[in-house]
Amino acid sequence: MFNLGSISSPEKETPRRVKVLILGSGPAGLAAAIYAARADLEPLVLTGTELGGQAALTYTIENYPGFPEGVGGAELGELFQKQAERFGARIEFDTAHAVDLSQRPFKVSGDAGEYEADVLIIATGASPNHLNVPGERELTGKGVSYCATCDGWFFKDKKVVVVGGGDSALEEGLFLTRYASTVTIIHRRSELRAGPILQKRARENPKIQFIWNTVVTEILGQEKVEGVRLKNLQSGEESVFETDGVFIFIGHTPNTQIFRGQLEMDEHGYIKVNQQMETSVPGVFAAGEAADPHFRQVVTSAGMGAAAAIQATRYLESLQKEQPATVRG
Repeated sequence: MFNLGSISSPEKETPRRVKVLILGSGPAGLAAAIYAARADLEPLVLTGTELGGQAALTYTIENYPGFPEGVGGAELGELFQKQAERFGARIEFDTAHAVDLSQRPFKVSGDAGEYEADVLIIATGASPNHLNVPGERELTGKGVSYCATCDGWFFKDKKVVVVGGGDSALEEGLFLTRYASTVTIIHRRSELRAGPILQKRARENPKIQFIWNTVVTEILGQEKVEGVRLKNLQSGEESVFETDGVFIFIGHTPNTQIFRGQLEMDEHGYIKVNQQMETSVPGVFAAGEAADPHFRQVVTSAGMGAAAAIQATRYLESLQKEQPATVRG
């Protein structure tokens, strides 16, 4: 698990001024911290509510380069943290709840203190939408998953269900057919919302079947998922469907609410960035799932974090060049 002993909780005091402030301790935030620390920028990372981000909740990550046998999500996050701290990054257990990006230094209010930063790197991630039904939270990581790419391998020759009807649900459902014996897609409507090509592929795949006009009302099991309780929205009929896994793909919500009205976002709340991870405000960068509605992988988030830190370093260098030289008497 993460080394909480090396993470401090600052007392409330006058605002702390830092060169680089990073919000979030997932792969994007900690990769940014590694690169910023190696550039001698002494970055400060506010962990947010989840140390290591969503990746830390994954039992085993098998598609991160360099770990042929796989690596635990929490273990990988701890390695990221140690590497960042080795080069001088400071990591503090705090969550930002308000920001002022109208001028530099940027102002950030956390639960444990106030901060001022010359550069801000946002790596607050995104949270998968939940069904909010009994058994979901208790069995997360024990058969309930929000990432087929992360966890699909563990369901070789097993029966799984996918909840959802959009592009993500079908993409992940098709991916799961590589491993599972059957993939049952449960959708609350009679028609899918996914694109025509994905629909065609799913309907033609012999491993995929559909249950229409139905919702999951409960996830069943003690130590692991054993089934789901279903309710048909047309007839009201309830039934139990046996399954080994439940993959939920009903959308993600980026954790960007505190930046609304200050940064450009798309209609879903993802922060808009260019290829250099620059946002609409100079000096503010975004990386990882807060700015990535497409890939949502540990490796891509880490890459975005590295890119954000590299560009932040160049931004600070450009500011120094713009400052007038001091005249000596």
